[in-house]
Amino acid sequence: MKLPVIDIQLGNAPLIINIPHDGREIPSDIGATMTADALALPDTDWHIRHLYSFAAELGATFASARYSRYVVDLNRDPSGKSLYPGADTTEVCPTSTFHREPIYVNGQSPDSAEVKQRLDQFWYSYHANLAQLIAEETAKHGTIILFDAHSIGSELPRFFEGRLPDFNLGTGDGVSADSILTERMFDVLNRAEDYTASLNGRFKGGYITRHYGDPDAGVHAVQLEMAQVAYMDEKAPYRLLPDRVDRVRPVLFELLSTGLDWVRDQTNSA
Repeated sequence: MKLPVIDIQLGNAPLIINIPHDGREIPSDIGATMTADALALPDTDWHIRHLYSFAAELGATFASARYSRYVVDLNRDPSGKSLYPGADTTEVCPTSTFHREPIYVNGQSPDSAEVKQRLDQFWYSYHANLAQLIAEETAKHGTIILFDAHSIGSELPRFFEGRLPDFNLGTGDGVSADSILTERMFDVLNRAEDYTASLNGRFKGGYITRHYGDPDAGVHAVQLEMAQVAYMDEKAPYRLLPDRVDRVRPVLFELLSTGLDWVRDQTNSA
């Protein structure tokens, strides 16, 4: 039986919010090979779908993964090629957590045949649907923003020193989105009171941003990696903190609104 791997909620604005790492489902046969700690899904982009739910008011289309990144990481190159050569990273089928803890019981890590099966069953299916959605929305609007929404623990020595900025905007070093759009969106984050921001720093955008971003074809892809401390308790059970949600949502609303204003300016001047 073919399992649905993506949830799509259509809107009417030239904005797709893609959420590849908030999925929580794990097929039982895969879960049976995982450690108890891994089954708690510590590296999930917790509550991102809920955090961005306000964007329905802006007419955003949502695409989100149903399955955990531990099943397959939708934001990694399927070939296994590193997005950050020379830096530590996790695989397309991760075998260790962000804290270097094993995901699988001894001897149960996926072999190359299992990785291929998961790519075929989950990764390629998700991306086929996402690519079709991008093509349809671009045909409809002419110009769109693909906003890849992520979050991560604010302190992860495996990947970066010290505390991560609250907002980490990535456009593949300027390749995946128009420079003026990027400048305007980053300005929103950079001047947000009591928050810190970085552009194309430690996080430049993952596979999705770099693969689908094609400004010449009207697809402007931007990734926001947000420190989880900005909206939630980073320790289990990973609870939302309503006061922090209320503070950060207006920043995110302005960020997406600014992007949409830029798109509409392009449409009006065409």
